[in-house]
Amino acid sequence: MAENIAPYAALSATSRGRRCHEPTPSGRSEFQRDRDRIIHSTAFRRLEYKTQVFVNHEGDLFRTRLTHSLEVAQIGRTIARNLRLDEDLVEAVALAHDLGHTPFGHAGQDELNECMKDYGGFEHNLQSLRVVDLLEERYAEFDGLNLTFESREGILKHCSPQNAATLGEVGERFLHNRRPSLEAQVTNLADEIAYNNHDVDDGLRSGLITLDQLAEVSLFARHLKTVRGLYPSLDSRRLIHETVRRMINTLALDLIGQSTENIAAAAPGSIDDVRQAPPLIAFSPAIREEQQELKRFLRTHLYRHYRVMRMSSKARRIVRELFRAFLDDFRLLPPQFQEKAEHDKTRAIADYIAGMTDRYAIREYRRLFAVEED
Repeated sequence: MAENIAPYAALSATSRGRRCHEPTPSGRSEFQRDRDRIIHSTAFRRLEYKTQVFVNHEGDLFRTRLTHSLEVAQIGRTIARNLRLDEDLVEAVALAHDLGHTPFGHAGQDELNECMKDYGGFEHNLQSLRVVDLLEERYAEFDGLNLTFESREGILKHCSPQNAATLGEVGERFLHNRRPSLEAQVTNLADEIAYNNHDVDDGLRSGLITLDQLAEVSLFARHLKTVRGLYPSLDSRRLIHETVRRMINTLALDLIGQSTENIAAAAPGSIDDVRQAPPLIAFSPAIREEQQELKRFLRTHLYRHYRVMRMSSKARRIVRELFRAFLDDFRLLPPQFQEKAEHDKTRAIADYIAGMTDRYAIREYRRLFAVEED
């Protein structure tokens, strides 16, 4: 495949390397090794029981962080192949981008950040980097997964300048207004395609939003009309799937087309040129506006639905009270986190809570606060 990769792609053979030097892998590229390490990590397995929108136990068929990450990888690889980029790097970044996410989705993240506001804050992208750089304990010669610079760069999608200044080479682009690889840019927008569309699907499945409501959203309405015209007697489950898959296809093809134009106009000769250029992976203006309309709809009608808000309120209370309990007495932490807490108590607590699955966090809360009956 190497001969088909564009010269401005992230090339495994010219990777900036790993923080701890290792011999070149046999039978696979450096980025394939990254992907494999991510898949075998404990943090990756935990994603199966971490919320996307609906708390894990709300239903068996709703997306979790794991299924979301797989969908991002699938969409990202398709886009990367069409743009002659490194698919393995896209897959690695996609599978790792949510490793540091808290239980209970954005509600858990927001509450943990609030708890940590006086102690450096909490950013889930930065936490994903902590997971692969430090928190995974699998290898004899180093902490973390010792991923390549390019994978680490892609994982760190957002970062405050204050934190970026502490991260060395991987944080420099946030301080100097530089871009990451095109593979990282592709994964970022594949993430957007995946979560917007599967949140539509899950929202409809849950009954919190309806087809009639979504018929007012341009991107959905256009494809819904097409499907109804082709299959007038289709049942609602298949109708939704046929509509959503057409939306995903439209977004992916638009992203490929607009990005191809952007790359041709910028004419980068290498990945260094990509880093100096403005963002090159993008939707067309018309599709970007439709994406924004869909985001606004989901924010108003799904994410702020009273049932979701109730789940979010409960989740925030669980995270907040766990944090306070551990802060008051870090001896309540498991032994391995007690040891870490002796050096940095609040960060050890944040690491422990962020690593929890939804159901584990609920169990910990009950262990600490439930009144036992006689």
